Amino acid sequence: MTPDPLPGVLAQLTAHHEQITQLDTRETSHHAAVTERLTQITDLVASIRCLLDDHQLALARIEGIDGQVTDPAAHLDGTAPAGKGPGRYGPGPAATWWKLTDAERQEPIARLRSWVEQVYRPGYGHLAATLGPCWQRHDLCLYGLDIMSGLWSVLYLQPRRTSGLLSAQAEYQARILPALADQLRLETFRCGHPHHPAPAISHPRTAP
Repeated sequence: MTPDPLPGVLAQLTAHHEQITQLDTRETSHHAAVTERLTQITDLVASIRCLLDDHQLALARIEGIDGQVTDPAAHLDGTAPAGKGPGRYGPGPAATWWKLTDAERQEPIARLRSWVEQVYRPGYGHLAATLGPCWQRHDLCLYGLDIMSGLWSVLYLQPRRTSGLLSAQAEYQARILPALADQLRLETFRCGHPHHPAPAISHPRTAP
């Protein structure tokens, strides 16, 4: 008597059905995971785009909106020279230290000294304390302080702070300023000039 093949066929179909069900469950899980990951990536791209837009807005404001760029010696209290936008600041030309005579250096050095005394020493604690009193005699310090004061003015003398500008301020505080301050420290620490404690600032701070 020939065995009935039907039970064997049914068993194979049942096994195949179970395998297909397992595969379907696994692929559904994979699809859900991939969909979630794509959503996260899309959100991340959108966040980066918003951050880039903020940075572009900050850069546009830094470069001077409507073509208004203030004098490099903009007042530290946030006011602007006559005819300029209120509080708006754009960087002026860099001092050409390598070709200035001693007499010609006095005016840009006086601007740097004003910033050092009104902003840098009162506001930047141990970083400013490492600046030697002979900084005016070191071109490296003149270059560094010119960058530090100019960038500070660009970041803090604007009439409106965006998230992009806030991010730039954080970069200045956490990375740029400490690196430049360390250059100035090394330059004025290793020279042969007399070192005395920095003079105390007796006048009240000027509010940015």
